[in-house]
Amino acid sequence: MMDKILVIGSNSFSGASFCDFALAQGARVLGTSRSSEPVDALLPYKWHDHAQFSFHQLDLNKDLAAIMSLINDEKPAYVVNFAAQSMVAESWLNPADWFMTNVVSTVKFHDDLRKVDFLKRYVHISTPEVYGSCSGFVTEDNPFNPSTPYAVSRAAADMSLRSFHQAYDFPVVSTRAANVYGPGQQLYRIIPRTILFILMGKKLQLHGGGHSTRSFIHINDVSDATWKIMVDGHNGDTYHISTESVISIRDLVETLCQRLERPFEEHVEIVGERLGKDAAYHLESSKIRKELGWSDKISLDTGLDECIAWVKKYFDVLKDQPHNYTHKA
Repeated sequence: MMDKILVIGSNSFSGASFCDFALAQGARVLGTSRSSEPVDALLPYKWHDHAQFSFHQLDLNKDLAAIMSLINDEKPAYVVNFAAQSMVAESWLNPADWFMTNVVSTVKFHDDLRKVDFLKRYVHISTPEVYGSCSGFVTEDNPFNPSTPYAVSRAAADMSLRSFHQAYDFPVVSTRAANVYGPGQQLYRIIPRTILFILMGKKLQLHGGGHSTRSFIHINDVSDATWKIMVDGHNGDTYHISTESVISIRDLVETLCQRLERPFEEHVEIVGERLGKDAAYHLESSKIRKELGWSDKISLDTGLDECIAWVKKYFDVLKDQPHNYTHKA
């Protein structure tokens, strides 16, 4: 029987999608998140008949002992951690909450996890935000230059993990993915938000005119990469997961308007830029391509069509869900 996997943050978009991917590989998956499971429309693993999944509502900030009890009882071979306070702009409003979750509680978790003797590998899901705004494509050894409380908190945890690997030979690998998207994503993210707002006849706020550029990568490609890193990655290493194409946020929104046959000008309002927003961060991903044989397979055009189909399929449910980020301490 295939190894057991524990996914921390299984209610997150990336976490839920990875659960779905891992289950499709035949793995037994345990999921934990601090909140109860949301509607099925936002949980990709609910869209298929998966019998080998169990969910446990546990908060990394408050239930660390229970999480460790679950780990010691179930003895997963792999732990994949998607849990984090993840919003950039909002981290300026409550920075202490970001540091509590992303640094203090996370480091406590790592310190407990390093002491178990059955763990094959721990996969830490990080972020390119730790690099700050960059020109050109950056490699995994690019210096950190975080520009927001969110980015600083994630960089701190990443640096702590480096020391844990060096001091304890902790079997950790880290990932940093470009802008992830796909069916099931939270509605406050740019792609589902744009689609939903257009279908609802609402105006979308475009910060700074949408001139910042990003590389968007489909969640299925990211889950495939995360799986390969989990199984075959080299302990102590970080892997970038990204496409080689870049698009401005404005062009992305214009593309969605065209696909939905709606005029851009009627659905977009230009507003001021967000504090500390990075103009660009583009990830060079040749390492995972060469070492692990990974490649992205889903084009942006195909992925956007999938997102539109998902929003339309679940429109009656999604239109009544919160469309803005709700902070949870």
